[in-house]
Amino acid sequence: MPLNRRIPEATVARLPIYQRLLLELVGSGTGTVSSEQLAAMAGVNASKVRKDLSFLGSFGTRGSGYEADFLLSQIDRELGLDHDWPVAIVGIGNLGRALANAPGFTSRGFRVSALFDVAPELVGSRVRGIAIRHLDDFEEEVASDPPAIGVIATPAADAQSVAERMVQAEIRAILNFASRVLAVPPGVLLRDVDLSIELQVISFHLSHRHEAGAPPAGSQLAMGPVLGSLGLAHIER
Repeated sequence: MPLNRRIPEATVARLPIYQRLLLELVGSGTGTVSSEQLAAMAGVNASKVRKDLSFLGSFGTRGSGYEADFLLSQIDRELGLDHDWPVAIVGIGNLGRALANAPGFTSRGFRVSALFDVAPELVGSRVRGIAIRHLDDFEEEVASDPPAIGVIATPAADAQSVAERMVQAEIRAILNFASRVLAVPPGVLLRDVDLSIELQVISFHLSHRHEAGAPPAGSQLAMGPVLGSLGLAHIER
C-alpha cells in the first residue's frame, strides 16, 4: 500500500466497529473471519468490508478469510491504539463520571490522566483512584502529565472557555460532549458528541423509515463507532 494513500473518512468511521467485533471474536477463540461474516455483524455489505480493509494492506486469503488476531492488530495500529493516549476530562457530573469509568477510556491505549470540576463537593474526591482537581489548577496539573486528548463534559455555557484553556495548554485533540458548537484554531482536532442531535437523527429515520433510501434495520448510524468504542450505555448529563 502506498504510504501516502489516504483512508476515506467513511472507512475511518467503520474501523472502530470492525475493531470491536474482532475483539469479541478473538476473545471467544475465533481464529479466522471472512468478509461476509464481518459484514453481517457490522450491518454492511461484504464488498464494503473488503474495500475498507484493503486500505490497511493485502493480508486476506481468498477462500479462508482473515486471521482475526492479525487483522485486529492491524486495525489497532491504524487507529493508533498501540500508543499511550493520556486523557483529561473536565466536568465530572453524571456524564463525566460515566466517561471516566467507561471501558473505552481505560483500555486499548487510552488512559484517564486527570479529572477537573468546580463543584466543591466533587473536588478532592476520586474516580477510579484519580483525584478530581479544581479547574483553577488545570494548567499546573496538565503540565506534569500533558494530555493528548481533552474531553469536555461541562454545561454548554462553560464549554468554549474550557476549550480555550485546553488549546492554551497545547492539547491538540478535543472531544466535546457539551451541547454547543465550539470554535478552535486550525490544527486542533475537534469531535462533537451531542446525544440530543443523535436522538434527532434517529427520530428522522424512524419518521421516514418506510421511504426509499431509509437505512435498513441493523445499519450503523454515525455515532455508533464513537459511543460503542467508548463502551457507553445509558448516561444522563
